[in-house]
Amino acid sequence: MKVLLLQDVKGQGKKGEIVDVNDGYARNFLIKKKMAIEATASVLNETRQKQAAEEKRRKEEYDNAVEQSKRLKGLAVDVKIRCGENGKAFGAVTSKEISERLAEIGYDVDKKKILLSDPIKSVGNYQVEIRLMAGVTTFINVKVTPLQ
Repeated sequence: MKVLLLQDVKGQGKKGEIVDVNDGYARNFLIKKKMAIEATASVLNETRQKQAAEEKRRKEEYDNAVEQSKRLKGLAVDVKIRCGENGKAFGAVTSKEISERLAEIGYDVDKKKILLSDPIKSVGNYQVEIRLMAGVTTFINVKVTPLQ
């Protein structure tokens, strides 16, 4: 009997999958415990439509990330920070500050997507990686200058 799993079932499959199981197992365990429903024609059709809509949404999200990656590639961002006489910063430039600076010039990038191994603590030019999505990354140039 074919059933649509309503939750993950060990040894059978994950939520949303359509699996083929023994009739007794389906009726007496999976359906009875509301872990699955029988996969009728209407359920199969509805599941296919949901999967197609989800795939389309993922594709649009990926395309938007690639487009934003192309716009951000090689972008130069100036960040000012208070410094001492030797160029040593009193604070640090974090991903939050870079994100805010990008927002000021019209690019909406979440601070969690900006990858810094360590906060930037001195004046200079740095190349910073931005991971917009799994498989979509780009680099921007961050120029840290002393605040006058």
